Amino acid sequence: MTAHVRDAHAADLPAIRDIYNDAVLNTTAIWNEQAVDLGNRQAWFSARQTQGYPVLVAVDAEDNVLGYASFGDWRPFDGFRHTVEHSVYVRNDQRGNGLGPVLMSALIERARACDKHVMVAAIESGNAASIRLHERAGFVTTGQMPQVGTKFGRWLDLTFMQLVLNPGAPPPAIDKE
Repeated sequence: MTAHVRDAHAADLPAIRDIYNDAVLNTTAIWNEQAVDLGNRQAWFSARQTQGYPVLVAVDAEDNVLGYASFGDWRPFDGFRHTVEHSVYVRNDQRGNGLGPVLMSALIERARACDKHVMVAAIESGNAASIRLHERAGFVTTGQMPQVGTKFGRWLDLTFMQLVLNPGAPPPAIDKE
């Protein structure tokens, strides 16, 4: 299958919502337990655009959305402004077709283009496929947090992974105004 990655448009939001809701309702990839409506995804998309952060989609030859990826601020404090946390989700009938690495690669390049220094992943520890995807992209495990979440009647463990996007780069100069 040949997929193309492009910036998402508002017209893609119903498909993005459907992929998101499938992950909410059927996986531990997202720890929300309630499906969201289109308004929720529109607000999320608008916030990403306002922040200057990408929402990317992988589409087939007919422009059907097969998966999406994005990143946002990791923490809301100035000291973390060079670190982002990302998400990559693939439509349930397209998993295992190589879309995750394609989306991840495009997202990493966008983070570098935004002068980000570190990309963080927070992954349910039992999600071996996601952990492998991240390892192949160069992420390393930096932390384990047992039983910090719950879903489907069981405790969930969280694995933190990170990728330094520009190793050896000096920290930015301090602005003195």
